[in-house]
Amino acid sequence: MDDARISPDGHAIAFASPVAGTAQVFLMLTSGGEPLQLTNDEGDKIVTSFSRDGKEIYYVRSLGSDEVWAVPALGGVPRHVTFGYFAIPSADGDSIFYSKVERAGIFRATKSGLNEELIYAPKGDEHFFAPLQAFPGGHDLLAAGFASEGDFSMISFYKIDLTSHEAVDLGQVSGNLQDPEVVWAEPGKTVFVSRTVNGLTNIWKYSLIDRSLTQITFGTGPDFWPMPDPAGKGIYYVNGKSSGLLTTYHVHSKVSTDIAADDANQPAVSPDGKHLMYVTAPAPQKSELWVSDIDGGNKAKIATGVALGTTSWAPDSLHLAYFRSRAGEGAKGYIVGSDGSGLREIPVAAYDIWSMAWSPDQKMIYVAGTTSAVPLSTVWRWNLDGPNPEKFMDNCGGGIVTDADRSGRYLLWIVTNGAKTGIYDIPVSERKCVSLIPGVTTYGGRFAPDGKSLLYAAASRGEVTIYRQAWSEGKLIGAPRAALKVPFPFSLVSGGGNSYDFSTDLSTIVYARPSGHADLYLLNQK
Repeated sequence: MDDARISPDGHAIAFASPVAGTAQVFLMLTSGGEPLQLTNDEGDKIVTSFSRDGKEIYYVRSLGSDEVWAVPALGGVPRHVTFGYFAIPSADGDSIFYSKVERAGIFRATKSGLNEELIYAPKGDEHFFAPLQAFPGGHDLLAAGFASEGDFSMISFYKIDLTSHEAVDLGQVSGNLQDPEVVWAEPGKTVFVSRTVNGLTNIWKYSLIDRSLTQITFGTGPDFWPMPDPAGKGIYYVNGKSSGLLTTYHVHSKVSTDIAADDANQPAVSPDGKHLMYVTAPAPQKSELWVSDIDGGNKAKIATGVALGTTSWAPDSLHLAYFRSRAGEGAKGYIVGSDGSGLREIPVAAYDIWSMAWSPDQKMIYVAGTTSAVPLSTVWRWNLDGPNPEKFMDNCGGGIVTDADRSGRYLLWIVTNGAKTGIYDIPVSERKCVSLIPGVTTYGGRFAPDGKSLLYAAASRGEVTIYRQAWSEGKLIGAPRAALKVPFPFSLVSGGGNSYDFSTDLSTIVYARPSGHADLYLLNQK
C-alpha cells in the first residue's frame, strides 16, 4: 500500500499498489474487506488526495508527462485534469493546487483543470515546491520546499498567502521518506509526518507554532502515511515493508531466475552481457551496491550508503560508475573496478547526479546532474587523466545521458518526462541536443555494438517492447522496429531510478518485481 489517503468521511482509504508491474489506484473500506481496483491503464499512479466532497480521487499518472487525473471513488471512467503532480483540493473544493515538472512553483486551476495561474514562485535556493494542505478559512496554503526533485529527506514548511503570494518560513523537518506525506493533526497548528530516526520509521507530530517534534508511534515500524480519522476515532497508518525481487529472464530458454531480494532495483548490465550491478535497500536509509554475474552468481558488495544509484559500465565490462547521495551534502560520483579495487571520486560539484556514460576509449566520463543554481540537467565531461571536469552543456532540459556511440562523436540523451520527452543524440563537437524520436517514453537506451542502430524499451498496456532504430552519423534511417516483445509486463522506472536493463544482444532482461506486505492500523487516541 503506497500513498494512502483517507476519505473526508473517514469511511474509505485510497492507495496505490502494483498490478503486473504498474501501480494502480485502489479503494478499501477503513473497516476492512477486499480492495476495489479503480484504474487499469498504463503508467504508474501516485494517489495524492480525495476531492473535498469525497466523490473523486486525485492521482498522478507518470507516462512521459506527470498528469493529474481524477477517478470516481466508487468506480468509473477517469478524467484528465491537468499536467502536474502533488495535486490537492482547495478548502472550498472548487480548485486544485499542484506543482509542475518543468517550472518551479505552485499552481492553481479550477477542479476541471482550466484557468491555470501561478500562485507562488520560489525566491530562494529551493527549486522544488509542493502543496500540502489548505489552511482553515482557505486564505493560506501549507507548502513544502525541497532542495532537489524527489529528495524528501529534508522538508521546509511554508505558509503561503494566496492573496499576496508571499511565503512565511515555518521551519524544517528531517528524515521524511517516500513522498511529502504531510497531513493536518490540528488544522493550522500541527501536522503528522512519517520520518526516520536511527533507522526506525515512525509517525511524528510537528508544531508549526513552536517547531517542536513529538513522536506518535513507536516500535520497529516502518510506519507510513498517517491519516487522522475525521470522526476523531484515532489515526490510521500503514505499517509494512516492501521486499521486491530482481529477476533475470533468459529470452531464448524463457527461463526466469530470481537473483536478489531486499528491494533490489536499478539493474545495469555490462556491455559484454555477463555481469550486473544493482542496488538493494535492506533497511530504511541504507542502500548497498552489488556486482554479480548476470545469473546472480559471484556476488560482491561494492559500496554502502544512505542512497546509492547505479549508472553505467565501462566499455571493458571491468569498471563501473555509481553515485552516492546524502541530504544537504550533494551527490558524489565514483568509478571503481568490478572487484571493488581502484575507487576514485569524480570531482563534479553536483547536488544530484542522474546518470553517467563512458567514452568508448574509456578516457572520459560524462556526468548529468543538477546544481543548486540550475534545477535542470547540466552535463560535465571529465578526462580521467585530468584534475577537474569541464561543463559540457546545460541547455537540453531535464534528462539523462545513457551512452556514447563507438566513434565517441555522439551521446545518447533521454528526456523521461515533460514537454521535451523523447530520445535525442548530442553531437559532441556541437554540444547541443538533437531530437530523434520525440514523445517516446523510456528510461534508458543505448547504441547497438555495431554503431548502426540504437535500442530502447517502451511500455504500453500490459506489455513491454524493445525497439531497434537504425541510425547513422546522428540521423535516423527509417522507422523503429520491434526487436523483442517481452511476454510479460514490468515497470520501466521505480523509486526514481530505472527498474530494468537488457543485454545489447537482447538475450537477457533483468527487471525488478516490486512486492511486500502492508497492514492498515488504527491508533486509538486514548
